[in-house]
Amino acid sequence: MALNWSDSALAQGLACYRSGEYFEAHEHWEGVWLNCAEPEKTFLQALIQIAAAFHHRQRGNLVGAASLLRASLRRLQGYPAEYGGVAVEPLRASMRAWIAALEQASGPPQMPLPEIR
Repeated sequence: MALNWSDSALAQGLACYRSGEYFEAHEHWEGVWLNCAEPEKTFLQALIQIAAAFHHRQRGNLVGAASLLRASLRRLQGYPAEYGGVAVEPLRASMRAWIAALEQASGPPQMPLPEIR
């Protein structure tokens, strides 16, 4: 299954993610994820976990956010630098920085969110 990021539930979820509506992004992507086969299924699950992580962050649950980012990063490890129209390597690098910041910070980090592009 090809991932369509231009005019689909994936695109709607991406718009939600970029506007900080992480729960809504998760909902859009989950509908697609349910109908996917591997390897797209695991890839989308990783993106869903990123959205869920930042939903947790919005609610002040930094431990939960870090945990979901670690799980997502593990899922993304087997994918190439670009996959399914997404620049995966910059996303992984940003996630690593966020995990480190969340594990060391006494409050929410002030840094750019991982960009899904």
